[in-house]
Amino acid sequence: MRKLNIIAILLGLVAIVTTSCSNVDEDERFVYVRPASVSRAVLVEDFTGQRCVNCPNANDVIHQLQEQYGDSNVIAVGIHSGPLGFKGNSRFVGLATTLGDEYYTHFGAEYQPVGMINRHGLVNYTDWTAKVHNALQDTAEVSLKLTTAYDSASRTASLLVQATSFDHAVSGNLQVWLVEDSITAMQLMPDGSVNYNYTHNHVLRAAVNGEWGSAVSIPANNSEESTFSYRLDDNNVADNCYFVAFVYDDSGVKQVAKARVKPKNN
Repeated sequence: MRKLNIIAILLGLVAIVTTSCSNVDEDERFVYVRPASVSRAVLVEDFTGQRCVNCPNANDVIHQLQEQYGDSNVIAVGIHSGPLGFKGNSRFVGLATTLGDEYYTHFGAEYQPVGMINRHGLVNYTDWTAKVHNALQDTAEVSLKLTTAYDSASRTASLLVQATSFDHAVSGNLQVWLVEDSITAMQLMPDGSVNYNYTHNHVLRAAVNGEWGSAVSIPANNSEESTFSYRLDDNNVADNCYFVAFVYDDSGVKQVAKARVKPKNN
């Protein structure tokens, strides 16, 4: 009799559960689950110059940060500019640009080296380590996927940027820069000497879509794709070049990513 009672109770429970489930509307059975958090990358804009004796020290800080966190998580761009920038002459290669000077003036830089971490104001390079650490703890508001292609005959690079928002709509500007590593050029050193064979990395070369980028507006839980094409100058080494893309607004950089101009299969 005890076994029969237990079976009867279990059958009754099954009936209750089944009945309860059947009363739930189809649309209410599925709960939205937010996508897994996307890793937050940090943009370091380094206002630097070849005639700046402390700028190699700032570059060392960037190198240490990238060694610690990875160069895809700490994305640095060296903006050669300002009074200590050098635009070159008949004897020496210069890396300063009119574009760099525009940024230097716009953001109110008054000395070098100085930089911005996700465009949250100018910061002395001695404080970059703490600022980057804190910025990496933030949650990304958008994810960026970069896909590149390169035609060696025309020296033309193509870029597809897929920007995806999460819980909230995202609007601002999408900026795309051409950046180059491994440029050998003159640099004043901290001891006052001149290194004529200094290796300059993450050097800003050009703004692919204008100085301030192009407007972007992405509804919540949606994606937007943008395509760009850029012909490399003769002095750009394609193997050392990459695109840096970031979405920003007046509150700062929402996310940043980079991708080589020449994919590995090229």
